Amino acid sequence: MDKYALVTGASKGIGRELAIQLAERGYHLLLVARSESELLVLTQFIKEQHQVKAYYLSADLSNPGASYRVAEWCIERTSNICILVNNAGFGIFGQFEALKMDDQLEMIRLNVNAVVELTHLLLPQLHRQSQAYILNVCSTAAYQAMPAMALYAATKSFILSFTRALRYELKESNVAVTCLSPGPTDTDFASRAGLDMLTELADKFNMPATTVARIGLQGMFNKKAEIIPGFINKLSAAGATFLPKRLIERISASIYKK
Repeated sequence: MDKYALVTGASKGIGRELAIQLAERGYHLLLVARSESELLVLTQFIKEQHQVKAYYLSADLSNPGASYRVAEWCIERTSNICILVNNAGFGIFGQFEALKMDDQLEMIRLNVNAVVELTHLLLPQLHRQSQAYILNVCSTAAYQAMPAMALYAATKSFILSFTRALRYELKESNVAVTCLSPGPTDTDFASRAGLDMLTELADKFNMPATTVARIGLQGMFNKKAEIIPGFINKLSAAGATFLPKRLIERISASIYKK
């Protein structure tokens, strides 16, 4: 039986590497992202290099109703979706009251609403498989409040909590649910978030997206609850849990201060 994986935010960064590595494992791909040109290139590459089926859909999941369109598109192509990777997301840097409300609501719709909607819409498909997986790509930002990235961190905290709760609800089922929380990664996240001034600092700690994807998939297939790639990132998340919250917030504010 053919096995399919849906990967959102698949055109670049961690999403792209997750798609390629799933193709290497023999999974057929359903790829979703905003950039049609980048999806076309990725789809052709996967077909040529890994001899699997690959389909793409250009869609902005922050748009109302987009998740339903994506789910319908997937179900029209296959009833064998075994893996759902919720990777699409972005962050915005700046003081909450200074940022445009429309931009922040767009981020919430993508980082939160799309994950919830796609998961709910595709769980019936996942339950039909002998074994299925959900991988929610989160962030180490989920473990702490982050002044100057207040709503971004809050959306990731939501995803972490949602993932763990859903995992427990489905523990007796065939669907394993995992949260992947990378730290700084070699993607264009910082540029889109407006963090260009931290590029030099980030370069010292960035993990390659290929490495993050490999660790994430290994943990997903091992049915881990949470995956934090890299010792420094694990240490950071642990510190956010055990150190006083005011201290963590002060440190975070000093890092992201313009």
